[in-house]
Amino acid sequence: MGDRVYLFDTTLRDGAQMQGVDFTVADKIAIARELDLLGIDYIEGGWPGANPTDDRFFADPPELKHATLTAFTMTRRAGRSAANDPGLNALYNVDAPAVCIFGKSSGFQVDVALEIPREENLDMIRDSVAETVKRGREALFDCEHFFDGYKFDPDYAMAAAKTAYEAGARWVVLCDTNGGSLPHEVEHIVGEVTKHIPGDRLGIHTHNDTEHAVANSLAAVRAGVRHVQGTLNGVGERCGNANIISVIPSLMLKMGFETGITDEGLKRLTHLSRWFDDRLNRASDNGAPYVGYSAFTHKGGAHVSAVRKDPATYEHIEPETVGNRRLVVVSDQSGKSNILSRFAELDIDLDPGDSRVSRLVETVKQREFDGYAYDSAAASFEMLARRMLGQVPSYFRVERFTVVDERRFNARGEVVQESEATVLLQIGNETLHEVSFGNGPVNALDSAMRKALEPTYPVLKKMRLADYRVRILRAGDASAAMPRVLIESANGKGETWSTVGVSTNVIDASFDALLDSFTYKLFRNGVTAG
Repeated sequence: MGDRVYLFDTTLRDGAQMQGVDFTVADKIAIARELDLLGIDYIEGGWPGANPTDDRFFADPPELKHATLTAFTMTRRAGRSAANDPGLNALYNVDAPAVCIFGKSSGFQVDVALEIPREENLDMIRDSVAETVKRGREALFDCEHFFDGYKFDPDYAMAAAKTAYEAGARWVVLCDTNGGSLPHEVEHIVGEVTKHIPGDRLGIHTHNDTEHAVANSLAAVRAGVRHVQGTLNGVGERCGNANIISVIPSLMLKMGFETGITDEGLKRLTHLSRWFDDRLNRASDNGAPYVGYSAFTHKGGAHVSAVRKDPATYEHIEPETVGNRRLVVVSDQSGKSNILSRFAELDIDLDPGDSRVSRLVETVKQREFDGYAYDSAAASFEMLARRMLGQVPSYFRVERFTVVDERRFNARGEVVQESEATVLLQIGNETLHEVSFGNGPVNALDSAMRKALEPTYPVLKKMRLADYRVRILRAGDASAAMPRVLIESANGKGETWSTVGVSTNVIDASFDALLDSFTYKLFRNGVTAG
C-alpha cells in the first residue's frame, strides 16, 4: 500500500494506570529513550500538573532524536477561558512540542459525567484545541468514549470529532475507552467518520477489555486512520491497551504500511519487549505474538521435521525479522528431528545414525514421564545431552548437604524464620565444607554453594537466581506428591537460562536444578575444571 502510519506510544501515562505498575522518573526517561531508539513518532510523557513524577519528568525531559514528546491534558474546564485555564497553562509551560487533549465525545457522558450543556462541551473542545495551536504546539484531540458515544448518539459523537478537526487538531483520535467494541464495529464507524474527516487526520486508541485492542486498531487502519496509539506489551488500566509491539509488525509485515521504524528498528522489538518486562521486574509472556520465547518454538516431532524442510510451514514470518529466533524444544513428544535440530543450535555435530541420539530420545521421554520438563528448561537439556556425550567437565562433586529450617520466637515475641544450609563438596583434590544462612532453604543452599565454589570459579559471582517456581505433580498423592522445580538464572547482561529438578523432596529437586544452573554457567563460560 505504501501509506504512512504514525505511531503514538502512551506507555508512560496509560501504562502507569495498570495495577502493579509504578514508574519512577528514571523509568520514564529510560523507556522514552528506548521508544525513541525504536523509531516511534510520538511519545506521550504524562500529564504535567497531575502528579509529582510527571512534573519532574517534564522539568528535565530526555532529549529525543526521532520522536515528538507529547504532554497530556484535558479540555478547559466549564466556565473558564482556554487562555486562563490552569490545566492547559501547565502544559504550555513545559518543553513538549505536542499536546494531546482529551474530552468527551459521548452525549451520554456529557449529560451524566460532566452535567453541562452539550454545546458547552463542544465549545470546550474548540477553545482548547484552538488555544493550543495558537501557542505554537501541535494539537491532538482524544475523543474519549467515541465508539460507545457513536452507538448512543452518532450525530453528537461526529460533532465532537469535527469540532476538534475544524479547530486545527493535527490528529483527531477516536477512542474505544471502555474497550467494548469489536473489529467490524470499529471498521464500520471509522468508515463513516472518514466521510467527514480525512483519514490522514484521524487516529485510533483502543483498550483490550474484549481482547480485540490490536484487531480493532488494525481494523481502524483498514478503514482509513493513519495514526495508531498503543503501549509496550499492552500495559494499561483494566485489561490494558493495544499492544504496540504486536501492532507494529502487523502493520509493516502483514499490511504493507510504512512507519517511522526501519527494518533494523523492527529487529529491536523482541529486545524492547523483554527489556520492558525486566524493567517492571516481571516475567515476560512466553506466548506473546512475534516476540515471545514460544512464538517460534516447535515441540512436536512431525512439526520439527516440516520446519527443517521449510520453516514457513509453521512460521508466519522469519523470527529474525522481529529480533526473535527459532527454538526447537525437547519433550516427551520429541523425535530424532527435535534432538538433531537442538544439537545444531548447540553446535553439536553428531551423525543422525549415532546410537546416542536414539538413547537420548528415550532418556528424555522417560524423564519427562517422571516429571521433568525440558521444553521449559533448555539449560538442563543441554547439560543432560552433553553429559551423555562426555563433554561436561567434572567441576565439582557434592558429597552431601544438610538444610535446617527453624521457626522460633525472639525476645519481643515475634516469629523468626531462619534457614541454615551445610554443604560438603570436592573440587579436584580439595574438600570444602561450608555453612550459610539464607531467606529460605534454597537461598541458604545457593549461598553455601557459592561460598564453596566462587573462590575457584569467580565467574559465578556474576550469576544470580532470577525466578523460582514449584509445580506439584500427581497432586492426588497429597503430601507425598511429586514437586517439579524450575529455576531461572541470569548473568546481569540480559542472558537467562532455566534448569529443572524433580524429586519427592522439594529441597532435593531445588538442589538438582541449582547444580545444573551452576554447571551450565561454568560450561558456557568455557571454564576448565578446578
